[in-house]
Amino acid sequence: MHFKSLIYSLAVLFALATSVFAAERWEQLPEPQPMPKADKSGKAPVNGIEMYYAVYGKGPPVLLIHGGLGYADIWGAQVADLSKDHMVIVAESRGHGRSTRTADPYSYDLMASDYVALLDYLKVDKAAIVGWSDGGIIGIDIAMKHPEKLTKVFAQAANTKVDGVKPDVMQNKTFAGYIDHAGQVYKKISPTPDQYDAFVEQISGMWASQPNWTDDDLKKIKTPIAIVLGDHDEAITREHTDYMAKTIPGAKLIILDNASHFAMVQDPEGYNKAVRDFIDN
Repeated sequence: MHFKSLIYSLAVLFALATSVFAAERWEQLPEPQPMPKADKSGKAPVNGIEMYYAVYGKGPPVLLIHGGLGYADIWGAQVADLSKDHMVIVAESRGHGRSTRTADPYSYDLMASDYVALLDYLKVDKAAIVGWSDGGIIGIDIAMKHPEKLTKVFAQAANTKVDGVKPDVMQNKTFAGYIDHAGQVYKKISPTPDQYDAFVEQISGMWASQPNWTDDDLKKIKTPIAIVLGDHDEAITREHTDYMAKTIPGAKLIILDNASHFAMVQDPEGYNKAVRDFIDN
């Protein structure tokens, strides 16, 4: 009996130790949920590239824009939820995923014009944008340059100046895991699977100096915008996020609990609720 009690006590201690040392939710990088079956998909000829897109459901249009080095299927959980009562459009930015790229230098203006051209190609007059990281920056760019195409922008983990990015982001284990995974996906689905390093080098030229918008640029935005950040974001500083929310007229600040740069896969239910609370109200 005494021996059994000892074994039980050790088991309890082991379970407690395991729970203490288990990675927090914001440190994890779960696989995205599988994408539902698309109503239609293809490649749109825009600005000299072939841009992959897919469309799901019916209702008010929502365009989901992934982050740098990413791909559309990161949005599996969001597409499954939002497509119940929205037309959900996903796409892959130039050079990302299944989309092609050219030798033209990357810029957020150019990528924003790609997405505007995609909406025109799909005959969508206006859409809400849910943008993550580079996708959020693209959403803000469209709000500045093409506000007539937008209803609202949910910009998560975006920055409007280069110094909004944490200098030690590349040393973060979760972020490094994302970059490694993105490279593996690229090799599987890209039309140029052996050019990942060249692609990263090309887009890194943009990241070195962009975005770099002034206060006056941000103050001209009239589109309703949510500035969103996970409370453990590895890449974007809270100070810069607060600055954006204070500078963009009428912007709403949303902080996602127990989540990082990858909140859409770490807490799909909470993320979807935050999106709906903003774009549907």
